[in-house]
Amino acid sequence: MLGYSRAMHKHAALLTSLLCATSLITGSARAQTTVPAPKRANSPVQVALPNTDLRAAFEAAERGTLPPATLAAHANHPLAGWLEFAALRRDLATLPLAQGDAFLRRRGNEPVGAAFRNEWLAALAKRNEWQAFLGHWRDDIESTSLRCLQLQARQQLGRSNDPGWVRDAQALWRSSGKSLPDQCDSPFAQLAAQGGLTDALRWERFDLAADAQQAGVMRSSARSMASPTDAALGNTYASYMDAADGSASGWAKTTRSRLVASAALAKLGKAAPDRAEALLPGVASALGFSETERGRVLYQVALWTVASYLPGAQQRLANVPLASYDASLHEWQVRDALSRSDWRTALTAIRRMPEKQRSDSRWTYLAARTSELTGDTAGARALYTEAAKKSDFHGFLAADRLDQPYTLCPWQPVVRQGDKQAIARDPALVRALQLFNLDRKSWALREWKEALSRFSDEQRRIAVEVAQDNGWFDRAVFGLLNVDGKQHPEERNLYLLRFPLHHDDSIRRESARNNLDPAWVAAEIRAESVFDPKARSSADARGLMQVLPGTGAGVAAKIGMPWRGGDSLYDADTNIALGTAYLRQLMDKYGGKPYQVIAGYNAGPAPLGRWMSQRPTMDPDFWIETISYKETREYVARVLSFSTVYDWRLNGDALRVSDRMVGSTSGPRKRFVCSTAAAPQPKAAPAPAKPAATSRRRR
Repeated sequence: MLGYSRAMHKHAALLTSLLCATSLITGSARAQTTVPAPKRANSPVQVALPNTDLRAAFEAAERGTLPPATLAAHANHPLAGWLEFAALRRDLATLPLAQGDAFLRRRGNEPVGAAFRNEWLAALAKRNEWQAFLGHWRDDIESTSLRCLQLQARQQLGRSNDPGWVRDAQALWRSSGKSLPDQCDSPFAQLAAQGGLTDALRWERFDLAADAQQAGVMRSSARSMASPTDAALGNTYASYMDAADGSASGWAKTTRSRLVASAALAKLGKAAPDRAEALLPGVASALGFSETERGRVLYQVALWTVASYLPGAQQRLANVPLASYDASLHEWQVRDALSRSDWRTALTAIRRMPEKQRSDSRWTYLAARTSELTGDTAGARALYTEAAKKSDFHGFLAADRLDQPYTLCPWQPVVRQGDKQAIARDPALVRALQLFNLDRKSWALREWKEALSRFSDEQRRIAVEVAQDNGWFDRAVFGLLNVDGKQHPEERNLYLLRFPLHHDDSIRRESARNNLDPAWVAAEIRAESVFDPKARSSADARGLMQVLPGTGAGVAAKIGMPWRGGDSLYDADTNIALGTAYLRQLMDKYGGKPYQVIAGYNAGPAPLGRWMSQRPTMDPDFWIETISYKETREYVARVLSFSTVYDWRLNGDALRVSDRMVGSTSGPRKRFVCSTAAAPQPKAAPAPAKPAATSRRRR
């Protein structure tokens, strides 16, 4: 059972406005408002879904059996372009040029046109239709394989001697130290044949490859060097990257020899830290390593030692020059100290972190815990107070230490229903939601991106709400906070959007059947699938709670539930029944400690067993922080935090996270408060933007 996550909205009882009653928190001078469970302010807006005829038409198109009359019958449907695309892409190898050209003339400026163009260009290249290829080329295409095919097209049409072609080919050559697609082989061979791939350029790519520890690319770059001596040296270097030993001590003291040797020893440090550490002094001395080059090796030796909690980690961490430390190694120095109950060293390591990293609630809380354990209660209280301002796992833990309510400042922007309806009519958004309903998510994402490219931030948030109204819940995960590299930290407070609730009747029923907290089950679904019943992972985990078919079959047999095959896991009720029963089995197996069960749910039984045996008596908060796997470490904290928020959504208050993680349900419940000064200010959304002229669809 593996996955990622999504969710939806609660039943109608939770849908009123946010009302706040002023109160004061003990020990605080600031006015606080009690935060009740969120209420929905806007009515849902439904987009017309594709009917069964259209669904059948798409299936026929993808089988290659779509009658032209059926395609014509849907000519005025919003998804007409995508239906035609589904039919055309079946036979791109034989599709007449005129037909492909006609589609791009009609649809070239639409998301469906971009999707078709990429596939059409690849097909034209296979057909050696180079003139047509260039006729449809666009410079904004980012695909490396297609860019190499564009070079090949110009080459085939006799343009390889043009200065522009040479410049573009050389730019691709030096663009990466990693392997490039096979489509690049022909242009690079041509570049070499006409003298444009000099030894200097080969060494340039060689150095990039050495830095990236890519021995194969190093060999390829050295191959065919004009100088036999250079070619031999390049092969020697490449062999060393594969199997570092002491032979580098005999190399000439050059910048390149130091690059190769330090990169190779760093690579060895990941697999055999003892061997890398033993080789480093001799090689470093012989080649005159800089502090940075030594640090590169020592960093990997320390990291792979401490991440496995092997003996000697403390000393190896101390050996790494401070300048070679990054955020990851700072964190692992703390974890190593925590694993040894060395509170002073852990505290010192936190204080060595850069200020931005240190101010994260995780490290503020752990600084408070270790300060407390070293006897500095006043300092600990100040740090707990700072951490408790955050609405996350460590902020909630800090509030428990202070016996304070949880900080949570919801933001629910005021949206006019007419503006919401207008956004829901945006053609690209309509197509996105309809494609999502048809299980064509990659196509839906193209249309979603098109819509958002024209929307303001306020309109984007409305679009996320409309997406949730129509069952596309993960847009609240991928359409808020960080969008196209732009940060929107204020959107963290959009709790109603970010923590939707759906299938709550099933969640409550199956949670009660298995003696589980429904808030925890909702949190698992949010973390695993973001409430997408059709979610499927690369490991074949399926549905809301990401149940593996094998696991599902085994659980079904144990609880006496009929097993109807792996596809039955896409049924929400079935998935929740089996997922909650599996959680119950894990709870019974591991002594009823949710924090360990959550770790096992994500990582599997073998790693969980190892972590339990390594640190059997460690406090839960320290145990979580010392989990070896980053994904699992963050997953446990995330699910426990999500559980607290869903408890608030369901009940208006929450079980203490300190009790929740150890399976205690009898402790006091926490209310949620927000400082009046910190409360986000709702904003009204402007009228929706009209589609850009180039994006208007033909009907």
